[in-house]
Amino acid sequence: MQDAGTAAGVVVKDLVLLGGGHSHVHVLKSFAMQPLPGVRLTLITRDVHTPYSGMLPGYVAGHYEYDDCHVDLRPLARLAAARLLHCTATSLDRDSRLVHLQGRPPIPYDVLSIDIGITPLQDVPGSSEHTTAVKPIDSFTARWADLAERVVASAEALCVAVVGGGAGGVELCLAMQHALQQRLRQAGKDPGRVTFRLHTRGRLLAQHPPRVGRIFARILKERGVAVVDGGVAAVRAGELELVGGAVLPFSECIWCTQGGAQPWLHKTGLALDAAGFIDVDATLRSTNDPAVFAAGDIHSSKQYPRPKAGVYAVRQGPPLAANLRRSLLGQPLRPFVPQSTALAIISTGNKYAVASKGGFALEGAWLWPIKDWIDRRWMALYSHLPPMALPAPSPSEVASAAGPAAVAAVGAARMRCGGCGAKVGAPVLQRVLARLDAPTRPEVVVGLGDDAAVVRLPPGTVGVHTVDVLRALVDDEYTFGAIAANHALGDCYAMGAQPLSALAIATLPYGLDSKVEADLFQLMAGAASVLRTAECALVGGHTSEGADLALGFAVHGAVAEAAVLRKGGLQPGDRLLLTKAVGTGALFAADMRGQCAGRDVDTAVASMLQSSREAAAALRSAGATAVTDVTGFGLLGHLEEMVRASGVDVAVSLPAVPVLPGAAAAVAAGYVSSLHASNQYAAGAVSNREEAAQHPLFPLLTDPQTAGGLLAGVPAAAASECLQALHRAGYTEAAEIGRVVEGSGSPIPIVVELTLVPAKNTPTSDNEGGGPSQAVAGP
Repeated sequence: MQDAGTAAGVVVKDLVLLGGGHSHVHVLKSFAMQPLPGVRLTLITRDVHTPYSGMLPGYVAGHYEYDDCHVDLRPLARLAAARLLHCTATSLDRDSRLVHLQGRPPIPYDVLSIDIGITPLQDVPGSSEHTTAVKPIDSFTARWADLAERVVASAEALCVAVVGGGAGGVELCLAMQHALQQRLRQAGKDPGRVTFRLHTRGRLLAQHPPRVGRIFARILKERGVAVVDGGVAAVRAGELELVGGAVLPFSECIWCTQGGAQPWLHKTGLALDAAGFIDVDATLRSTNDPAVFAAGDIHSSKQYPRPKAGVYAVRQGPPLAANLRRSLLGQPLRPFVPQSTALAIISTGNKYAVASKGGFALEGAWLWPIKDWIDRRWMALYSHLPPMALPAPSPSEVASAAGPAAVAAVGAARMRCGGCGAKVGAPVLQRVLARLDAPTRPEVVVGLGDDAAVVRLPPGTVGVHTVDVLRALVDDEYTFGAIAANHALGDCYAMGAQPLSALAIATLPYGLDSKVEADLFQLMAGAASVLRTAECALVGGHTSEGADLALGFAVHGAVAEAAVLRKGGLQPGDRLLLTKAVGTGALFAADMRGQCAGRDVDTAVASMLQSSREAAAALRSAGATAVTDVTGFGLLGHLEEMVRASGVDVAVSLPAVPVLPGAAAAVAAGYVSSLHASNQYAAGAVSNREEAAQHPLFPLLTDPQTAGGLLAGVPAAAASECLQALHRAGYTEAAEIGRVVEGSGSPIPIVVELTLVPAKNTPTSDNEGGGPSQAVAGP
């Protein structure tokens, strides 16, 4: 899909969505359906899968799978042409309009909307150390799985205490009881050995009609859940001290009391209510900053106070999206009047529910299908996304959206010069370099700022020179900068060299100087973070304008001549070790079409960000005979280079090849990289190509990799210890994938084995491609 914000060649304004809450989910969908020309969206979120709070109890009870009740923000952001930054905010600089982020440079905004939910309010001594907090919900889902495993695995009688007598605490208590009893029965264990106790202060479900509280008091009694009325004064390991001095034991404690606002909001200068929530007016805009909006649980409205519940956050989505548009366009905002009461359907663990609205209450099994239909309908709005292709906006459309000042910028974008006229302006570069903490080394004689770099070689070494350039494959400039630098360093590590210096080659889409400067700084800051860790100096580079964001590096390294590692040198008997899983090409091909789960993209990004520095050291210590890095030509293409350079044959065990999560599903659905077809030349080196090509994982052997792992031949006697060293160094997917045999002189020297044949005394790793296949192929 075309980026609507930059389709006219210029970004004029930045709308930043901080948090992936229910209201922002709708804002993304709204801007996907009707983009605002000249406006770039950025979503900053701690988690790329945002839970729908209404379905959490059903998920805990076992009625829903993870994807049934979590909105995957990555496909939604891609549909909206929004940058997705997977990170955590730490503060705001409202004067400079910057969102400060943990571990990376701040992001500028013209308009900011905050929907970050709430954090656990664990002000009781010991509660944060000895209990499992329900808020934030997105973190609780993982903790619940661990808790359930502990309870089911235990052979002792256990007591689960739930602190919080509101709708959330009661609903969750019954859901956990239902789930654990079901799992214990399935395991052949006594479900009665796990008891539940609910702690409340005052009447149950105080925000609902008294009849609702009475209904749940009866249900809890019927289910054998003890209800204790009285506040908790302190929590210690395995026990709760109540107000008044009584002490009650527990095996697991769930904390489900009222949540609070993030503490860092107090430092922003935004108007807050007494509890620390952002004070907004009827338009959902901050009462003291017209550039900031807030919605969901984090907002507070004196004019229209409402409970902090998902149903209200869902209803705020449409008016928030409309007023964000109006703010960007300079139009008057419109007030939003939330409903005074809302229908709440509260589940009871099993498929039974209680409805509450205003002064009435109903109960029955017939309410569960209604709740299930309502919840699934909302999820479908943001999970079943249509493919969209939008035309580029005209200059007049950009002007109407972003103001008359944009017209000149758009016109300039359509008539850009070539040659040196396409360089990014000197003032922009000077400001970026002044802000950038560029890494250096003592070998650098002349670095940044001169016509060329001058770098000494350490005594007794030879120079290693390599270059790599990538088009952006993620929309986060900082992360892309880090990936590009890591990718470029791979060749140096594969040769056994220490990188000394790097020259950057950057291409940036044309834009207003302020936007280009911000993007270039993010790009180079991400790259500098990787180069600094690699102890590689950034000594200069070149920038130019172009249609797409791209970044590369010419890297200069040094190594003792006798220690140079090459592609050639494989010896019969060597074991083939691969340090990273494959599949980045297929995953990002699927991601471009909005068909890749956000968690799978995150795993791929984490793999691309993992340096091969320690892997190279482990391979060198093991006496590696030949090494290369697996990149654009795919595993098979780079292996063929090694085989032909070494004059040997190899056998590759296809099920042993580690595969990134989601990659097998991507190729099965037909999503492959645009380079995949060209890489098929390497399949001609496979002696059993026709048979191997029937295996569903075979396409991943020619999948082009970005910042892929190292492929090495290691003597058989050292392979097991080397693999263990790689695992200890953090290369958890590293695996032995084959072996080297005597060269036969055949033009097709590679055989692909279709069943797992582990080598003796060599550990293998579980991976997506593991498991039995049809038959063993090969000589």
